[in-house]
Amino acid sequence: MSVDQRCRLHAETLALDADTALDDYVPAAIVDHGELAARGVAYKQLSALGFDLGERSATLAVDGDTLTLLDGLDHAAVVAELAPDALSDLVQDRQSTMGLAMTARVKIRDGSLDEWIRWEPALRALFEGRPVYESGAIAMLDPDGAPLDLDRRFTLDDDRDEMAHFMTEAGFLHLTGVFGPDEMAAVGTDIDDSVAAARDADPEYWWCTDAAGDQVAVRSLNFQEKSAAVRAVLADERLTWLADLTGDDHVPPETCEGLVKPLDIVQGLSDLPWHKDCGQGLHSYMCNNLTVGISVTGADRVSGALGVIPGSHRANTVGSMRDKDLDLPSRLLETATGDLTVHCSDTLHRAYPPSAHPRKVVYTSFRLAPQAGDRIAPNPRYSREARSELTSVQDRIAAADNLDADNRYVPHNG
Repeated sequence: MSVDQRCRLHAETLALDADTALDDYVPAAIVDHGELAARGVAYKQLSALGFDLGERSATLAVDGDTLTLLDGLDHAAVVAELAPDALSDLVQDRQSTMGLAMTARVKIRDGSLDEWIRWEPALRALFEGRPVYESGAIAMLDPDGAPLDLDRRFTLDDDRDEMAHFMTEAGFLHLTGVFGPDEMAAVGTDIDDSVAAARDADPEYWWCTDAAGDQVAVRSLNFQEKSAAVRAVLADERLTWLADLTGDDHVPPETCEGLVKPLDIVQGLSDLPWHKDCGQGLHSYMCNNLTVGISVTGADRVSGALGVIPGSHRANTVGSMRDKDLDLPSRLLETATGDLTVHCSDTLHRAYPPSAHPRKVVYTSFRLAPQAGDRIAPNPRYSREARSELTSVQDRIAAADNLDADNRYVPHNG
């Protein structure tokens, strides 16, 4: 059993200029995976995609049963303006279509940001050979071949091979009663103290706007530096054993973030919409890490429980939204204090806005150990500072869209 889907090494990343990307790299990918990608483009009914790099421009379009790269933009219905280094990152999965928008490295001139983002699975088919997901392609089965019970919850006493099978098939896990109320109360007090100490625009927090127009700190970054109680939880065997769950050499976590889910948030990243943790890029270098939510307080349908889409970690689908054609069912993970939720970094999930009660949760991650022969250099686009800058990411996403698009992106909550 494994959830390791990596197919690239950080050490093999190239700095492609426009000519190398358009004359060598993309044509070679078309030779390898052009038919696979064209099938995905046709299935998703995507319009021809143009890249305006300044001195060079080109268009990806379907030609018979494969893709072709045309000079110029005459046949492009969607046109993205970006620098050659941004294209280099896109074709090598260093950043995704959404990731480029989130970091102000792309501007949609024709078509819409939505159309640009929906090209992502086809690009991954072209450059990594991952088929675009088609309805009915994934079945989730138990060890006996029967349909998997997607509502099953586990305890620490349950068979770990069964848990590993469930995680491999469904891409998530719900563990009940892991930590006690007193332990969670101590963590909750530290979250409250941390948020209370925040000052407006402090980069150690994410900020949102509530219905009264006030700025509210909702996420304490690097929370392990602010809480002895959470450091004890991160080192506890009741959590760290998850590193061995799938046999993929995951590394126990050292960092975490403490979240408050207040009522009446109207703008900002308090309650994230459907997304994958690799939605900004790097799927082929990092997936699947395991993201763990530690329920400091319980969460249900009126207090902002986590939603997941089982099986989506096995689907090459849009990673920054829920595709309206996706046929996989969603599940709401209603938790009690001390429960854990675990999901793959490629599993679609979301935070529902609380409607009756706020909640608190800590998120941490079990990352895959580096692959043999790989070297992972610091990446400023995924640094501590970049994580902090996500508090204002919705404005950058909106600025990337075409001003004349009918369905322009609008900053929102949830």
